[in-house]
Amino acid sequence: MRLHQMLRNTATFRTVFDFGDREVAHWFPGHMAKGRNPLFQESLDVRPHLLVLNKMDLADLSAKNRILKQLQRDGVKNILFTDCLSQRDENVKKLVPMVIDLIQSNPRFHREEDTNFCLMVIGVPNVGKSSLINALRRTNLKKGRASKVGGEPGITKAVLTRIQVCERPIIHLLDTPGVLPPKIPSLETGMKLALCGTILDHLVGEDVIADYLLFSLNRLEKYSYVERYGLGEPTDDIQQVLKHIAVKLGKTQRVKAITGVGNITITVPNYPAAAYDFIRAFRKGELGQVILD
Repeated sequence: MRLHQMLRNTATFRTVFDFGDREVAHWFPGHMAKGRNPLFQESLDVRPHLLVLNKMDLADLSAKNRILKQLQRDGVKNILFTDCLSQRDENVKKLVPMVIDLIQSNPRFHREEDTNFCLMVIGVPNVGKSSLINALRRTNLKKGRASKVGGEPGITKAVLTRIQVCERPIIHLLDTPGVLPPKIPSLETGMKLALCGTILDHLVGEDVIADYLLFSLNRLEKYSYVERYGLGEPTDDIQQVLKHIAVKLGKTQRVKAITGVGNITITVPNYPAAAYDFIRAFRKGELGQVILD
């Protein structure tokens, strides 16, 4: 009866997310605009390139074959799944041999007199481009990281100096700022990008991202957040979720309240901190594997 009641309650949850009057134009950081990213596709079409799909530890690998087939239909053939934060990712070891094979099999870039290579790492924000460079240095040179990394987009704001990642052959990589299309096609797409951490949270609003996350989890019938935060049952009320998270994790703050007999200090939930914890749990895969189709 309890399960039946819970499922019946979910039938009343939102089927459409209300974005309000939000705009997406201001979600596009200035350093991305400087990159003139629409030209990248033209450049890639005439140069050997490898598509690295990082953070495979957070992905639902049951969809791997479907993803590969779709990419191949789109003309993308050289694909590698990686987890650059893992100390023993065998796929990272495959990257250099794959790159060398791509270059040497292309007559235009086959230069016997010069075996030094300089490659550019390009991708959307916060997918682990800098982590990839550091992983290659760790794997091939046994050296520490040379490119700054972080858990939010925009850490790299300019093309850095060449970073050596291999000795035989000598390979240098260029770390670059994350790039996105200068015009995000829809609010739905923009919110998914924000949820995945490719847009700075404060540009969209942590509360809005958290609410969209709750909406998405419920729509996909992914109720792992209920057990993680001890909610008892699924809910469609983000304020209820954030209040529960704040109390459970001790994320509270003391504020002054005005009363008729003077000011008093009260303890209230820290909703922004709770929202950040909820979003971070999703990005770290702690709410299960979710595909935002």
